[in-house]
This record gives sequence, C-alpha cells and structure tokens, in this order.
Amino acid sequence: MPVDDATTAPRAELRDAAPTLEEVAALAGVSRSTASRALNGGKRVSPTAQASVDAAIAQLNYTPNRAARSLVTRRTDSIALVIPEPDERVLTDPFFSGTLNGLSSALAGSDLQLVLIISRPGDSERTERYLRNGHVDGAVVVSHHKSDRLDTLLADSRMPSVFVGRPLNEVGRLHYIDVDNYGGGRLAAEHLVATGRKRIGMVAGPQDMAAGRDRLRGWVDVLEANGLPTDLMVTSDFTADAAADAMTELLDKHPDIDAVLAASDLIAVGGINVLHERSRSIPDEIAIIGFDNLGVSTSPALTTITNPVVAMSRAAGHMLLDLLENGERDAQHTQFSPELVVRASTAPSDD
Repeated sequence: MPVDDATTAPRAELRDAAPTLEEVAALAGVSRSTASRALNGGKRVSPTAQASVDAAIAQLNYTPNRAARSLVTRRTDSIALVIPEPDERVLTDPFFSGTLNGLSSALAGSDLQLVLIISRPGDSERTERYLRNGHVDGAVVVSHHKSDRLDTLLADSRMPSVFVGRPLNEVGRLHYIDVDNYGGGRLAAEHLVATGRKRIGMVAGPQDMAAGRDRLRGWVDVLEANGLPTDLMVTSDFTADAAADAMTELLDKHPDIDAVLAASDLIAVGGINVLHERSRSIPDEIAIIGFDNLGVSTSPALTTITNPVVAMSRAAGHMLLDLLENGERDAQHTQFSPELVVRASTAPSDD
C-alpha cells in the first residue's frame, strides 16, 4: 500500500521538534510549574521531584529556551568582561589575553556566556547604559582608571561585580582581586640596589590607576631608605610606544642613570628599544627591570616581577560566580604576592 506523504510529514516534523517543558513535566510526572522551578534552581522542589525532572531532561535531551527562561528568572546567563582601554592595547597587550584565559577557565563549568566590552576612553556613558539596562548578570572589570567611573557605578548598583586590580576609590561594597603592587615595586627597587646601582630611574605607569601609584610608591620608599635620589622619574601609559617616548625623556634629563624600573614589561620593551638605539649597553651601562612576567621577548632577557594575571582573573571569576549564587555580601579583597624573576637585564654592576 503506498505511503501517504501528506499524512506522514507532520509526524516527522513532530519527531524532529525540540522537546518542550510540558513534555519534561509529563515524563517526570510533575506539574509544569514544578518542572520550571526544578530547571531554574530547584527552590521549593522536593529531592524526588528534582531527580525525576533531571532524569526527564536527560532522556529527552531537553535544552531550555534562554529567552523564555530569562523572563522567569530575570537572568541573562551572561557576564561582562569590561576593559576600559583603547582597542589597540587590548589586542596587543598580553595582560588581557591572560585575563581572558583566567576568566574563561573559571566559567568553564558553568552555563554562563562571556561578553567582552571594550570601553574606549571617553565612551564610558555607553558602557554605563549597557550595564544598567540589565544585559548581563554581573561584571568583571580590569584595567580600571579613575575617570572611568565604573567603581562608583557598580558600587551604587545591585549588579554583582569584581575588579581585577584595586580601584582607586574603594567606595561601597567593591570586591577586587589584586597583586601587591607596592610590594612588587619594593622588590624591584631592592634588587637594583643590591646589584650596586646608584642612579636608579623609573618609568612609572599611569597615576590614575592604583597599580601605577602603588608600584611608584614602592620604588620611592626603597630609594629613600637607601639615601638615593627619587627625582629620576617620568610617567607613561602601559604601552611600548608611549614608553619609548618616556624613556627618551628620562635619558635626556638624566643621562647618568645606571638602572631603570619599568612599571610593566611592555614599558620595559619600549625602554629597551630606546637604549639599543642609543647604543647603551644592557646591563653593563644601564640595568632594566620590568613588571608582569607575561613572556615578552627582549634582548637581553628581562628581569621582572611576576603579576599572576591568569590566577587573579580565575579568582575573580570564582568570586563572581559565588556572588551570583549566594548574593551580595561585605566587600571581599584578595591579594596575591609578587615574585622577583632574575634574568640577564640586571646583572650586577662592576662599580
């Protein structure tokens, strides 16, 4: 007997259609509302009903409709990584690839999607609107500047958020993960003093960031304690191009310096390029030390201070997951310890 395609086609479509929440509830032997509650966190659901729903979901290979679910839970199942820096820095600085690596690994066991927001200088209002309008459930902020106002925005809002790097203004219940930048600045300066250097300059980072200020303060305190001058300093942003200009300025003002603390590895790269252009031998004439230990390639190999950005970002992700699961709480602060990594760029002085 011939097959009637017209009557069998709808059945094929039904077999291919995605299972519904009603089908999950029917198979589990519970009401639709119970199945929905089991799916969205299990509140007011008995262990037996939860187990039945879980088994039905697995048997039917049910995938929840995120749009419909968000209407019930008011959750987007996404979080933002907010980086208030120019595009070119985000794409070229290994600090940010390390941030993505650490945060992604923290979220690997969850269903949360990661949304990258590059908040360009002068564009903070657009970022504020996006965060205020409920497009994400939480945020991790990295490389925060004082003028970005994200610390105030997130402190005033109810959105769970964690900063990688201490905000300058510790307002409200701000949670952050950081490295001891002051201690790292001290470690670097103490190492240069121990190698016999007497005219130790610094290319400091941006002073509208806690990291820039803290690393500079560590350098100043060590030099003052050893009776060395603290006026051999210029500032830069955390890029090699800006650092080249800053190193040029430092050498023009103080040609007799015998060591430089660069506030980041990329700043050190820019400084090393200038020293090579001027035929200043490293480390015989001028020793140089960076800060980050993110694997930049230099000649000679760069002595640096470890800034464990992958571990910090992973910790920030876990902290945010905890806030999303358990709600807000008093401000949490976690600080990692820096470590000195000695390489060829700071061999002891012969003087």
